[in-house]
Amino acid sequence: MLTEDPNREFRNGFPVLTVTETVTALNTVLGEIFPFVWVRGELSGVKRSHQGHYYFSLKDDDGQLSCACFRGAADKLRFRLEDGQQVLCGGVLEVYRDRGSLQLLVRHAEPEGIGALALAFEQLKEKLAAEGLFAEARKRPLPEFPKRVGIVTSATGAVIRDILNVSGRRHPGIDIVISPSRVQGDGAEHDIAAAMTALEAHCPDLIVIARGGGSLEDLWAFNTEVVARAIYRCPVPVVSAIGHETDFTIADFVADLRAPTPSAAAELVFPDRAELV
Repeated sequence: MLTEDPNREFRNGFPVLTVTETVTALNTVLGEIFPFVWVRGELSGVKRSHQGHYYFSLKDDDGQLSCACFRGAADKLRFRLEDGQQVLCGGVLEVYRDRGSLQLLVRHAEPEGIGALALAFEQLKEKLAAEGLFAEARKRPLPEFPKRVGIVTSATGAVIRDILNVSGRRHPGIDIVISPSRVQGDGAEHDIAAAMTALEAHCPDLIVIARGGGSLEDLWAFNTEVVARAIYRCPVPVVSAIGHETDFTIADFVADLRAPTPSAAAELVFPDRAELV
């Protein structure tokens, strides 16, 4: 401890400390008493730096606490921090040495009253709608007689089998190019976007992106800005076939056509050869 230093100066029985020693001692004590805390409050003065860090205050009726959420933690948040949100923030308390002020270093944040994923969905939906990505005027009709169809989905599982079964029954003469991708889990959205880009070299007449049903968490890759913009940039019409009939994703709103299921997408995309004959 500080008092054990034989060279320590004392005044009236108490040690004389430098500013740095004082702040260091306070942070040591804070870490021992509060190794991790959850603080509930309202976001105020939210700012995000160009490096990606969040700075804001948590406040209630009687006080406020300065907070920082650095980029590593900020990038993992499922929703965008905005003034007025009621949140629960978890992190570490420290005295910021440069200002000598107490702050909470936020590692996690959860919105109160609505789930983080649901809030993130609404925030992104509002943003992309304002940019015109959902506009009906930009949606393209599907080709009536496609010669080649690109499919982005998992290379294994029931979805691709269902699509191939329907296509084989309706019109086996149409070329199918499968661009395999992960369809859930961290980073799956980048796989999906890359798989769509890879299909451009094969010049498909349209692209179907598909996966089976699941929870909101399971379908989350299709609720990301990365996938939404990949669909928007795609040079050919895109059909989204994500989950079950009751599941709606951001990808559905951007796609040229939403199919309620992957099998239904195949029914819409592949014309019935027997009927044509």
